[in-house]
Amino acid sequence: MSETTTRFTDEERAAMKERASEVRAARRGSRAKADPEPEVLAKIAEMGDADRALAERLHALVKAAAPELTPKLWYGMPAYARDGKLVCFFQPAAKFKTRYATLGFNDAANLDDGAFWPVAYALTTLNAAEEERITALIRRAVG
Repeated sequence: MSETTTRFTDEERAAMKERASEVRAARRGSRAKADPEPEVLAKIAEMGDADRALAERLHALVKAAAPELTPKLWYGMPAYARDGKLVCFFQPAAKFKTRYATLGFNDAANLDDGAFWPVAYALTTLNAAEEERITALIRRAVG
């Protein structure tokens, strides 16, 4: 294996540092006492225009479709959990310098469909059709 394949990128190291900070804060109990939504909204506000527009709309869709989900930060990204278990998250394109943003679902999401199903979706723009599909996915994930 070459040396370049065994090293983390700067973006990956930054995400790991953000996650370590989130875990330390949770251990201190600061997140349990305070509403985590302002942190999520602040992180969304820091994003570039395209990622911010997607993240704001996704945040609104998640809140409307599944108000029982709690917004939180996960590796510095907006995420949504139920009973402490992460259900879905938004990965901005700029986070890892990718071509598109991603809406991802973790194993707590009830998306099982036989032995094979998608758990991440690429996002470039959102129109009414995509918003309808995302709303249905989120409802299914928490259902």
